[in-house]
Amino acid sequence: MYKIVSYNSSLLEDWNKLVSTSPNTSFLFYREFMEYHSDRFKDASLLVYKNDRLIAVFPANIKNNTLYSHQGLTYGGFVVEQSLNATDVEPMINAFLDYLKTTNVQEFHLKGLPGFYHSDISKAIETYINTKATELYRTDKVLAIDYYQPIEIHKTKRKHFRRHQETGFKIEETQDFTMFWENILVPRLNEKHGVKPVHSLKEIMLLKKRFPQQIKQYNILLNKTILAGITIFDKGRIVKSQYGATTETGEQMRALEYLFITLINKYKAEGKSFFSMGTVRDEEHPKGYNEGLLRQKQELGCKEFHQHFYKLKISG
Repeated sequence: MYKIVSYNSSLLEDWNKLVSTSPNTSFLFYREFMEYHSDRFKDASLLVYKNDRLIAVFPANIKNNTLYSHQGLTYGGFVVEQSLNATDVEPMINAFLDYLKTTNVQEFHLKGLPGFYHSDISKAIETYINTKATELYRTDKVLAIDYYQPIEIHKTKRKHFRRHQETGFKIEETQDFTMFWENILVPRLNEKHGVKPVHSLKEIMLLKKRFPQQIKQYNILLNKTILAGITIFDKGRIVKSQYGATTETGEQMRALEYLFITLINKYKAEGKSFFSMGTVRDEEHPKGYNEGLLRQKQELGCKEFHQHFYKLKISG
C-alpha cells in the first residue's frame, strides 16, 4: 500500500507540485532551492506513495550512514499532500522506517518544524515520531511575532522609533544585495562573531533570481549612505528575517531597530500570520542560547516557540 522511492531528477515536477499545495509548504522545499548547495550535501530525499499516489516528500541528505532532515534547510520533516488524512500518519511513518531498515542507514535524524509553522497534520506526524524516537536530543528556542496577538514592542524601542521618524531615514527595497552583503553583513559578522553568512553573495543572488517574490532585501539609508539592512524570506503566511545587520553608525542611530519595526508593521498590514526572527541558539553561551539576542527579539514583540530534533536508531 505504501511505497518509498528515492528522489531523482525525473521526479522534480511531481515533487514541486506536491510542495506547492502542501499545508506546511515553504519555498525552501522546492528542488530549485534545495539544489543550490548540492555540492555540499549528498541528496537522499525520499518520496512516499500510497496506492501509487504521491502523499509526501521528505527532503534529506545522507552522511556516514545517517539520514538527516536536509541539513541545508532551517527545518524539515515530511511535506505532505493537502488532503492527507490523519489515519495515514502512523502507517506512513512505519512504512518509511521499515524502508530505512532495508538500506545501509543506521541512524535517522529528524529536524522538526518550529511551533508556529505546524499544521494539524504536521503536528500529528511529529507527535508520532516522538513516540518512535530513540532520543529527543535538542530543542531550540525560535522567536517570532504572532500577528494574531497584540504586538508588544518595548516602550523604549517605540519611543526611539517615533523620534527617528523625523531623522530622514530612507527605506528601500532593492534587487541588488551587493551593498548590504559586502559593506555590512560579511564584515560585521566576521568582526562580531568570526563567521560568514550561510549564503554567499553569489548564492543569494542566484536564489533571488529563482525566487524573486519570496526573497527580498530592504536597506535603510541616511543621506544616501546605507546604515543597515534586512533580508526577508517570504514563506506565505510566515515571513522570516533571514539576515539583519548594521554599521557602527547605524547601531548608534538604532537604524536596524527602526527598519525592523517598519517591516513588522508592513507585514502586519499585509495580513501575514507570523514574523519569524529565527533561533537564538549559541553553543558558546553557558545556557546554549544567546540571552542578549533573546531579549532584543522579545523587545521587538517576539514570543518564544520551540523546534525539536529527534534521533532514531535504525536496525535492519
